[in-house]
Amino acid sequence: MKGGHQLVLLQNGTALFPALVEAMDAARSVVHLETYIFEFSGSALSVAEALERAARRGVTVRLVVDGVGTPHVPAEWVQRFAQAGVRWRVYAPLGRLGLLLPSRWRRLHRKLCVVDGTVGFCGGINIIDDLDDVALGRLLAPRLDFSLRVAGPLVEDMVETMDLLWWRLQAVRNARQREFRAAWQALRATRPVGDFSRLLARIEARTGLDMPGVSAFDAIEPPSAPLGVDGARAALLLRDNVSHRHDIERAYLKAIGEARQDIVIANAYFIPGRKLRRALLMAVARGVRVRLLLQGKYEHFFQYRAARPVYQILLNAGVEIHEYAPSALHAKVAVLDRRWATVGSTNLDPLSMLLAREANVMTSDRRFATLLHDCLDDLVTRSGQQLDANTLSQRPWYQRVLDRIAFGAMRVVLFITGHRY
Repeated sequence: MKGGHQLVLLQNGTALFPALVEAMDAARSVVHLETYIFEFSGSALSVAEALERAARRGVTVRLVVDGVGTPHVPAEWVQRFAQAGVRWRVYAPLGRLGLLLPSRWRRLHRKLCVVDGTVGFCGGINIIDDLDDVALGRLLAPRLDFSLRVAGPLVEDMVETMDLLWWRLQAVRNARQREFRAAWQALRATRPVGDFSRLLARIEARTGLDMPGVSAFDAIEPPSAPLGVDGARAALLLRDNVSHRHDIERAYLKAIGEARQDIVIANAYFIPGRKLRRALLMAVARGVRVRLLLQGKYEHFFQYRAARPVYQILLNAGVEIHEYAPSALHAKVAVLDRRWATVGSTNLDPLSMLLAREANVMTSDRRFATLLHDCLDDLVTRSGQQLDANTLSQRPWYQRVLDRIAFGAMRVVLFITGHRY
């Protein structure tokens, strides 16, 4: 963990998007953005327009979106990005079989942005309007989420990890182009005749395959008030499927194991594995107050049902669980003993902890941790509905059966991918 960082806490898109736009409009060399969801509507349009402006004045602009979170980019923006020179890629497009293939369960879930290698953003906020929700539709109140604006040494780490992914995607794309060209040349060598020959001619005219140096892929896929501190010690934590498989989980386990007074976690999809559950139970046993602010809205069967058996275990042990009442909760933040804090994209559920690419910033700065603690404490007090262990256990039997079915099915699915949970 290095010192010398400026950390600014941004709540919701209403704070993040203007900060992104300001940084992008001041960019001189490179803007690099990764996000799970990019919705080209509402307040999120300001970010798309800032990317477009930066590219038009000669800044190198790279955008990576996830194939599940952003399955389609509107045709208008495909054209606008192409004309401006924005280079964009889709991480792991689903293809015909979609999520039926276990290999497609590994997603790009992190939300990172770096501008000119000097300022970075990391958090849980997708590029989507605060009142729009993919699962819940139009919200009555803004979604709760957080991001960080960061300046300091760890921005170099963000640049490195984003560059590695970008060039990996480039390599895959180039390999596919070479394979496509070889297959195309082989097809042309068969000297097709009649209607098929005319079809090939129309494809060539549409894609530019007859023009030297132009690939088919290039032709059809153009590409609240902030709170912060200076001089903070911080580090970038990653989760991937190679060298950083357990870094974020281990950081959580270490911090929870060292907590002596207070743990506050706000997390959207909370189904912690055995190690994290045991760490929280041990914290309660030694007198630590553990409070969880979690998503209270029903989005999906597994998200809602599979979490209930875990909630029951934690509530019975003395963990306080509060469901966020005003709107959807999408945050992934935590603060312990006002001395350790993290803000990022990592949910404490199987997908985030075992399969998805994630990114969190961790800090041991007491000033920042106190700011985040006070913010979460206020949200828990004013906006949380506390769950009761007895009420949860006395629900109708069929609801509890559904909970167990969902939890069991989740474990079976993870077993298929080679994970135990």
